[in-house]
Amino acid sequence: MLVLSRQRDESIMIGDNIVITIVDIRGDKVRLGINAPTEIPVHRQEIYEAIQRENVRASRVEPKDTRGLGRPRTKPADPHAET
Repeated sequence: MLVLSRQRDESIMIGDNIVITIVDIRGDKVRLGINAPTEIPVHRQEIYEAIQRENVRASRVEPKDTRGLGRPRTKPADPHAET
């Protein structure tokens, strides 16, 4: 692990397009500002781990678990069609 020292309003670069800036320091808490392209997800670690657990759980869904959900549409409904 790389450990860097930074003061308020100083930044570090990750690659060419991610900037992490120290926004505030209060006691034992540090506030970070993260500027990254929108295609790069940025999450707190506990949120990232929850997403990963949910993805694993969803990948284990059995066909019988989806009964009653209805059939997926093959094409969008025509909003001008009569019902």
